[in-house]
Amino acid sequence: MNLSSLSIAWTTTDNKKEADFLACQSIKLHLAVCAQVDGPIESFYHWKNKIEQSSEFKITFKAFPSRMESLERFIDENHSYETPEWIVLTETKVSEKYLNWAKDLPR
Repeated sequence: MNLSSLSIAWTTTDNKKEADFLACQSIKLHLAVCAQVDGPIESFYHWKNKIEQSSEFKITFKAFPSRMESLERFIDENHSYETPEWIVLTETKVSEKYLNWAKDLPR
């Protein structure tokens, strides 16, 4: 497992209960080292040829790159949306203290 960096990924959902479930389970299953729930936020997007607006909750995940595929599969299998948002960013800098904290977590 590559422990030299972290990635950030996120998704959104339309209810806090689901957001909390996805965040908490990602930690329990050791898929992410941290998950944060923000919201509600207002989202605007095209869906089925219409412009939509909805209140959503954003879940941000911090995870080792080697866990991203499993984390994405977990989201796909447990998310209520037909097409859940899933965006992953590769880090450009992770503080040594934070990275060391993440490395010391159970896997």
